[in-house]
Amino acid sequence: MPDYSRLVKAYDIRGEVPSQLNADILGRVGALFIRLTRAEHIVIARDMRSTSPELAEAFAAGAIGAGADVIDAGLGSTDYLYYCSGSLGLPGAMITASHNPARDNGVKLCRAGAAPIGEDTGLAQIRTWLETDDIPAPAATTGSLTRREMLADYASHLNSLVDLSGNRRLKVVADAGNGMAGHTAPAVLAGLPIELVPLYFTLDGTFPNHEANPLDPKNLTDLQQLVTQCGADIGLAFDGDADRCFFIDEKGQAVSPSAIVGLVGARELIRNPGSAIVHNVITSAAAVEIIREHGGTPVRSRVGHSFMKALMADHDAVFGGEHSGHYYFRDFWRADTGMLAALHVLAALGEQDECTLSELVAEYSRYVASGEISLEVADVTGALDEVEAAFRHVEADRLDGLTVNLGDGRWFNLRPSNTEPLLRLNVEAFDEQSMTTLRDEVLALLR
Repeated sequence: MPDYSRLVKAYDIRGEVPSQLNADILGRVGALFIRLTRAEHIVIARDMRSTSPELAEAFAAGAIGAGADVIDAGLGSTDYLYYCSGSLGLPGAMITASHNPARDNGVKLCRAGAAPIGEDTGLAQIRTWLETDDIPAPAATTGSLTRREMLADYASHLNSLVDLSGNRRLKVVADAGNGMAGHTAPAVLAGLPIELVPLYFTLDGTFPNHEANPLDPKNLTDLQQLVTQCGADIGLAFDGDADRCFFIDEKGQAVSPSAIVGLVGARELIRNPGSAIVHNVITSAAAVEIIREHGGTPVRSRVGHSFMKALMADHDAVFGGEHSGHYYFRDFWRADTGMLAALHVLAALGEQDECTLSELVAEYSRYVASGEISLEVADVTGALDEVEAAFRHVEADRLDGLTVNLGDGRWFNLRPSNTEPLLRLNVEAFDEQSMTTLRDEVLALLR
């Protein structure tokens, strides 16, 4: 029997095809999705992986067999699926393994209005049903399949949320990493005051040029070189399913996602004064300061989209951002969309007559960060307790792992991985030396 405890993860279902995940399992998940949501109609989309058409067909067949009508929206990014779910008011399923290697695939699920389905909101129940082979019998009346392409509607909706019409013309290099941004970016950016330089736009689920994971610096190298070589104003890097976006300045330097949280947050607060903005525990303190300076209310969240979206709903937040490059918008059903974040940054840059991106983001980058450091430990709980004891005389909390705030801009977060015996360390301070000293102090305790 498949190991469903490894296959059904905190936010999605994902595994190697066919050794861990296959069409039979996805067909069962499709039927169970209908049982979970009690939906009569759903919408599905898929990415460019070679196994995605077969898995999408199997998922649809399972849902149809359970009595639901299925709208197949075809190829798209994950935020395209969220658009379909939100605009149609239907539960949705996206066949993708995001930035995982080519051998993997999976499915992300949401309720109507792009409301997330995670471990605590349905995935654990689906896992239990799979483990106990509790699969519903076929419905007396099966559903139907309708194909409906919605890419133009998706592009139109995003462009209705950010106005670039009066902006100066920008030269933009976009790296799709052979992922779904190669399909969606031309539709969204067409007609804007942009000279688009495409990089790796050919859809290819084998990822022949580099992994479609811009969180790893080595996957940004080609984009950084091309930005400087062609004199571009900005570079955009998307992950495989294009729900995340990272930014490169005109010098070829990566822009901190925390700076983007501050920049976009400030823009949204101009349109929505006094609103709440959600950030996770490893977002820079600078973003929190900027939110307050612009009259907003910062709301602190655990890392992860289900936690971020839940808090956005609780506080009616206009925007949310994570240091991992996920950006969430109230105007987009509180879902994460890298493309909408990109439009906001392009608008902010294009509104300035001569300002460069490095100059624009400088005011949102006030501290020095270590970047995320992963450490393998035998006893995760014991290690957290030991570090907390060593810093017992300063402010600390356990919202997500352990966060210790030493004041004067120095803090660190140490949180466990959801899937591996790892601790992930993030450190921030007011200068390089202070950050390094604090980082090494924590590492010494762990080692």
